Amino acid sequence: MFTIEHEFDATVITLVDEGEPDSPLQEDITIDAFAECVVLRQMDQMTDEVVVITFSIAQLRDLAAALDLPEGSYRIEPKQP
Repeated sequence: MFTIEHEFDATVITLVDEGEPDSPLQEDITIDAFAECVVLRQMDQMTDEVVVITFSIAQLRDLAAALDLPEGSYRIEPKQP
């Protein structure tokens, strides 16, 4: 399950783990999508601290591409006009 909220300067997406059979539930993940970066936040159950990861837009684009590619090393070149 997930929610989407449009704030003044960001879109906020919250991913809620509803679980799979025989697997423990994970803490919710909050994603703040800004024009210049995307920030992921999740509570670390072991330390009770929020872990924050910030992706540049280029890193996010690379991650999206990587999810559909086989093992290897890649560079995404910008399209020429």
